[in-house]
Amino acid sequence: MSHLGSHLREKRIIVCCGAGGVGKTTTSAALAVAAAQDGRRVLVLTIDPSKRLAEALGVSTNTPEPVRVRPEREAQAGIQAPGTLSAWMLDPKLVADAAVKRLVRDPKKLRELLANPIYQQVTQMIAGMQEYTAMEALHGFVERGEYDLVILDTPPARNALNFLDAPRRLGEFMDGRIFRMLLPEQDSGPFGGTTRALAAKVLTGVFGEEFFADLQVFFAAFSTIFAQLNGNAQKMRERMQQDDVIFLLVTSPVRTALDDALYFEDRLRELSLPLGGLILNRSRQINSDRPMPGPHLLPEGATDAHRRALAHLSLLAEREREQEAEHRELRATLVAHAPQDIAVLVVPEFPGGIDDLPGLGELARWLIGRAA
Repeated sequence: MSHLGSHLREKRIIVCCGAGGVGKTTTSAALAVAAAQDGRRVLVLTIDPSKRLAEALGVSTNTPEPVRVRPEREAQAGIQAPGTLSAWMLDPKLVADAAVKRLVRDPKKLRELLANPIYQQVTQMIAGMQEYTAMEALHGFVERGEYDLVILDTPPARNALNFLDAPRRLGEFMDGRIFRMLLPEQDSGPFGGTTRALAAKVLTGVFGEEFFADLQVFFAAFSTIFAQLNGNAQKMRERMQQDDVIFLLVTSPVRTALDDALYFEDRLRELSLPLGGLILNRSRQINSDRPMPGPHLLPEGATDAHRRALAHLSLLAEREREQEAEHRELRATLVAHAPQDIAVLVVPEFPGGIDDLPGLGELARWLIGRAA
């Protein structure tokens, strides 16, 4: 069994990073299946699964809480009690609303904030709200202790690790001069009132009195809960350095994706975060032992059409062999760059992709070293 098998049995949080299009979301879901098969209560927090994969997991964009995969589907994936598999598609608006509802005790203030048009827009914009809410969601699930393992599928971009820096970036926004200037009761000395009045006059003239009033209501309400939200994110940033957390880098045998994986690895090292493994997805290196086509395939009395077909097949096979050699070279680059105690796993290309639970189960077997 690979190193990932022990990680899936022992860790509390696994974070999957990687560029877009490398199969990171599918890999996250397959790891969740593998851990649930071992009897753990698993939650996978996903970003943007394919339509069929979302249907297989039973998730959509508007579920307020994680959804457990139906028992008959769990059984189909080889999951038996006490193991369970739940999934949730991260929705920044839902996470932000849940945090506000938890922290704002006054029903009237809560209704005002949730209905505030500025709040509704800002929850989609502040400092990459998707990244910030990933930390808030993680904090909530880890604190509640409902799951033995939480697997986070990060946003598919080079800045996928920005969610670790969300507290600082959101703090810069909330502590900025413009923000403080818009707080209606902020005491900032004899010149603060004049500056605030000037800002109010300009913004009211540009956007209208109603917009400026909404803006002040939003900032006044949100500033009271910001400290708590930021504290949660900071706790999770520190939590990520503990022994029961690992980061996995997922890549594919494409040079740009590999460069992104190496960049992620360097960033993890800079941030003192634990790297648990590298996964080279969709690799044809696995197929390198297949025999090349040759004259032995021709039937007795072969025609010119048979020979032309064999020549075409041989050309395709040669191209595939070149790809296999290229994929071996890319794997060697990963191995050379990775620390000695970090596993580099090679996963084959699955024809047609993976978008159902049996397919996830098959991918899971490759990831933990149980594939035939």
